[in-house]
Amino acid sequence: MHADRITDSLCHHAEGPYWSDEWGGLRWVDMLAGDIMHLGPRDEVRRIEAPSPVVACVRPASSGGAVLALEKGFAFEDADGSFVPLPPLWDGPIRMNEGAIAPDGSFLCGSMAYGATPGAASMWRLRPDSTTTEILTDLTISNGLAFSADGTRAFYVDTPTGRVDQFGWDDEQGLVERRPFADLTSQDGHPDGLTLDSEGNVWVAMHSGHQVLGLDPEGQVAERIAVGPRQVTACTFGGEDRSTLFITTSRENLADGEDPEAGSLFVVQPGVRGPADERVFGG
Repeated sequence: MHADRITDSLCHHAEGPYWSDEWGGLRWVDMLAGDIMHLGPRDEVRRIEAPSPVVACVRPASSGGAVLALEKGFAFEDADGSFVPLPPLWDGPIRMNEGAIAPDGSFLCGSMAYGATPGAASMWRLRPDSTTTEILTDLTISNGLAFSADGTRAFYVDTPTGRVDQFGWDDEQGLVERRPFADLTSQDGHPDGLTLDSEGNVWVAMHSGHQVLGLDPEGQVAERIAVGPRQVTACTFGGEDRSTLFITTSRENLADGEDPEAGSLFVVQPGVRGPADERVFGG
């Protein structure tokens, strides 16, 4: 199965796609440019400048706006498009990276050091009352995170482990009982962003591997989607019936003219659908 390119090479480092009816379509980020990208109904793309040189992740909020992970903390986008940054959570060469909305309406986002220093990253939790808590430490490149439809399990990638891990969820403690779900060290590429479909399969973008892997509920590779660019960063289901898998790619660290389709958005219809109910910040 092959993914089709639907945009030009618009982004330096495209990441974190997410479809929401709150937004009326797909959003993703051009992370290191500090911009939010929006795909309209006729595949036109709009670039939204955000209040930070880095926008790591954006997810819908119950207010009609969005919640964002910026370089060193969080921000809110109001329904009118204005931004309200929260105070930075740290100082130093570490940035936010990837996240998800938890079953209780919190926003979870993990970080990474700019030099990918082992153990320097953490996972942060932003509650709807704007309080923040560091809930996991000793991470390196905190990447894909997604929850099962019933909210009892989370699937997670810390890229250098080469695995997808599984957590339980507790509304007070957050992510608990970490255990391996799928060892992908023998596959081409490194696990990056991920998403779930309505049947409990896990779809993992394999950075440097030209592919997205579909893992069955037992963690076995059941499907491979070929993607033209080598640096595949993340994926999510969207479209009116949630049957389209949107895939982001990156030009980060590439020379001029190298991998010319990198930074484009790709789509494929793998024969399954994403969850019908989306989670939003604030519940």
